[in-house]
Parts: sequence; structure tokens; C-alpha cells
Amino acid sequence: MTAAALKGADELETRLTDWLARCALGDRQAFRLLYEATSPRLLGVVAQLVGRGALAEDLLQDVYVRIWKAAGQYRAGAGSPMAWMAATARYRAIDHLRSRGARPEVAIADLPSHAGSEDGDDDPTHRMPDPGPGPAKRFEARSEAEAVQGCLGTLQGSQQQSISLAYYQGLSHGEIAAHLGAPLGSVKTWVRRGLIALKACLERCGWSGVAS
Repeated sequence: MTAAALKGADELETRLTDWLARCALGDRQAFRLLYEATSPRLLGVVAQLVGRGALAEDLLQDVYVRIWKAAGQYRAGAGSPMAWMAATARYRAIDHLRSRGARPEVAIADLPSHAGSEDGDDDPTHRMPDPGPGPAKRFEARSEAEAVQGCLGTLQGSQQQSISLAYYQGLSHGEIAAHLGAPLGSVKTWVRRGLIALKACLERCGWSGVAS
């Protein structure tokens, strides 16, 4: 990754952290800026699990309701703001699938990038449903996240990096290649082999539906 790219990533992380802090204080403009900067990537995270289309768009609105309401819970020392928001998006998609008896899947693919827009309402979460997971679902989601994190730690370096960027930050193959400064073909190979290894590890841990 080039010095310029690293600087750009650091600047984005600083902006996201600032916007989350301002959202926690009820700053609607900060929420709109946060949405515009992150919605394409978070849509990718959701679409990896539920597919593209209206459902992914609807779930994305739920994700931003949760981000708006939980912004004050984000702590910079616990990880990057994008990883925190991507985890929120993933948990929402998993909640939806499990409520319908479906199995979540990790399917990393190049996804379209398009920004959402706000309609100018005073309330940034206007008309957004907020089902909210119950304690059991939250515990299950945390347990799954811990299992995935543990299995990611067993992967080879390039595979681990590639899948982490896709799983936690919603990057496409092309974005991962640019981020790592690696050929696109190599990234696709790392992702494919890494997912095979990740699935095997998760199955051994009793999470057979997570990476299938």
C-alpha cells in the first residue's frame, strides 16, 4: 500500500470517528456525511449475505438506524470505525436470515458502488424500521463473530488480510487488490483458498452455515 493510500485511509478513519462522535450528540449533518461516505461499502457487506436488490437496501436502512442510535458506544481503541459499522451491518443481515430460517453465506464478489441519499427530513432515521435483535440473537451473533475471528487467525497472511478486508470492511476484489498493492488474480486466489480454509475451520467449531 502506498504512502498516499495510507494517508488517505488514516484521514478517512479520522473523519468517520469524528462523525460518529457527532452523531452521538445528535448531529444530523454528521449522520448524512457518514451515510454518504460509508453506505456503498456497508451495502456490499449486507449484499454478501442476502444478495443484491431491494432487500439489501431495506436492511441497510435498518443498519443506519442502529449506527445512529449506538454511535456513542463506539470506542476508537476497540478497532476502526469502518470495521465497527461493518460488523453492525453483518449482524443485521444475519438476524434477518435467521429469522426466516435461512443460512447466512459469505460470498465475496465485486459489488456495485453507489451512494445513498437523504431526502432532507429533519430526522435522519425517518421511516426507517428498527426491529432490534433480542438478547439471544445478540449473544449468538457475538459467538459467531468470535468463531470467525478465531478461524481467521489460522489463515495464511495474504488469505487472512484479503478475507478480513472483505468480511469486516466490505471491500470488493478490486478494492482489496488496490489496498494491498497486489494483482487482482492473486487476490481472487487468496480469497477462494482462504474461504475454503475458513469454512472448514468454522465447521469444526460448529458453525457450518456461516461460510458456506
